Amino acid sequence: MSDTPIRFAVVGCGHIGKRHAEMVMRNPEAELAALADTKKRGDLGLEAYDVPYFTDLTQMLAEVPDIDVVNICTPNGLHAAQSLAALEHRKHVVCEKPMGLSKANCENVIFKALQMSRHVFCVMQNRYSPPSVWLKEMIDERRLGDIFLVDINCYWNRDERYYKGDGWKGTADLDGGTLFTQFSHFIDIMYWLFGDIENIHGRFADFTHKGITAFEDSGIVNFDFVNGGVGSLNYSTSVWGQNLESSMTIIGSKGSIKVGGQYMNNVEYCHVDGYEMPELPPSGPANDYGAYKGSAANHHFVIQNVIDTIKNRNVATTNALEGLKVVEIIERIYKERDQAKP
Repeated sequence: MSDTPIRFAVVGCGHIGKRHAEMVMRNPEAELAALADTKKRGDLGLEAYDVPYFTDLTQMLAEVPDIDVVNICTPNGLHAAQSLAALEHRKHVVCEKPMGLSKANCENVIFKALQMSRHVFCVMQNRYSPPSVWLKEMIDERRLGDIFLVDINCYWNRDERYYKGDGWKGTADLDGGTLFTQFSHFIDIMYWLFGDIENIHGRFADFTHKGITAFEDSGIVNFDFVNGGVGSLNYSTSVWGQNLESSMTIIGSKGSIKVGGQYMNNVEYCHVDGYEMPELPPSGPANDYGAYKGSAANHHFVIQNVIDTIKNRNVATTNALEGLKVVEIIERIYKERDQAKP
């Protein structure tokens, strides 16, 4: 296995699917084996990828038997079912966020992965950003002492142009909600650093997306951390014109930190007892969707981690249980939202 390339197939050939395919092709230990999407190949701009193309996942799995890994890059509501299909054929799975739109769907995927002895890798590429890596070290080493308060602010622009693109964004069954599509990366970072939450209370509103999406565009959520301390998540996709920020402020007994910028990619404040802030490597660029920008473009790290894990050189950066926990946290926040509806 050590000298044999890992063969990947990408399902869903939009912007993120093409990024996965490109990162596979650039990796000397990987091969791109196939592509799949429901659209005609000629409509997707896939000229750079000289591999078999399918409009049916089941057909691809049947006709290209030597696939090692299936990368799921389709609309959110398809992730769990397509992961199950790949696992049924004994393929490892790389699943773009979110892993599913319910805890129950994620549990089904985890059960099947255990049954088939295959890995499920959840794409949470923000964990590779230098400020995130540094924050993880600071928290794991308890340099801030006891955590008192964590404040997360995610303020982005997603207007009518964004939701009129390919039809699935903004729908209840395929998109699922703002926290699933726009801000699950930041909930993942919160969970990765501080663990689970409880005592969730929230207020939600739809300011600029009435008639465009099936869900809220803004929320103010307060909660307690199971491990101690309190937190808040404030989010909106109603920012005018362009993204404003994604930031995290941490107040501890021995110091305070703020990581900000549009994508939580800059350390804006660090005042910690007996600690001098090091110079971090530069953060990667954001994913570019034309009129919109997304989270960090760190997918090359994801592909390398998949290869290293399959070849027993490392462990999954974001495993299936962590993917499930992010979905479960969002599900509990949205339960609070739905209970508040008249």
